[in-house]
Amino acid sequence: MKDLDLQATNDILNSIMEFELAGVVRYTHYALMVTGANRIPIVAFFKSQATESLLHAQQVGEILTGLDGHPSLRISPIEETFKHTVEDILTESLNHERKALNLYKTLLDVVKDASVYLEEFARTMIGQEELHNIEIKKMLRDFSN
Repeated sequence: MKDLDLQATNDILNSIMEFELAGVVRYTHYALMVTGANRIPIVAFFKSQATESLLHAQQVGEILTGLDGHPSLRISPIEETFKHTVEDILTESLNHERKALNLYKTLLDVVKDASVYLEEFARTMIGQEELHNIEIKKMLRDFSN
């Protein structure tokens, strides 16, 4: 096993935490902006995404502080497109989830062969993010021609 690069690990954990906290804001905003006949289930979906993003940020923060890191007080930038159709919001969500997936893959690359726990954590999160990508793609099928 190789030594864990604490600086690189803590840096990516902070990036993930900032991104997950941005997800809380993003998904809360989306839940407020949904209109139309399918509003209720879509709002419930976005509220659950916001709650899950907060949980992920907390989990990452616990790991970060366990590695003697210091959690950032920032959140990742959130672009406001002012497009609020369900299709637009779902497309933005898919882009967000793809970025989250890439961040967790970067974490896996950094910790691979240095920490079984962190590898397993990263793999679990990658699995969850892949599932989110699949679910959102399925939701977007209603809008394809």
